Amino acid sequence: MAHPSRIFKTPEALEKAFEEYKVNQLKKAEKWLRIQYVGKDGARKTDAQKLPLIMDGFEIFCYKKYGVIEQYFKNQDNYYTDFIPICSRIKKEIREDQITGGMLGFYNASITQRINGLADKQQTEIKASINIPKLPDIGTRE
Repeated sequence: MAHPSRIFKTPEALEKAFEEYKVNQLKKAEKWLRIQYVGKDGARKTDAQKLPLIMDGFEIFCYKKYGVIEQYFKNQDNYYTDFIPICSRIKKEIREDQITGGMLGFYNASITQRINGLADKQQTEIKASINIPKLPDIGTRE
């Protein structure tokens, strides 16, 4: 089976694209300003927020700049075996950023838990029974 030519010839090239994505996230943060009014006079203050690293975001970044990269992470047809270590590290770095950001309050902790499969799953079972005392027979009125 013929394989398509690789967008990234080496794992280092994919790693470089990931580093570019992280820099791009820092630049994008300037668009997502947090506006606050501080002090007794309510002075307007803006702060760039920290944007999370997201696998979908990395794939979109690469798609716009290089092309589709999903096959590297899926090791499609075992053609990308040499990329397994860098793909694993990229996924772990993204997950670590999300979890740490959630724990420190930079990102929504509940969403961070869900997308990383960390949601606390609790099951509550409620059982109830009703005891109705047996009432004496009451005759009918005439």
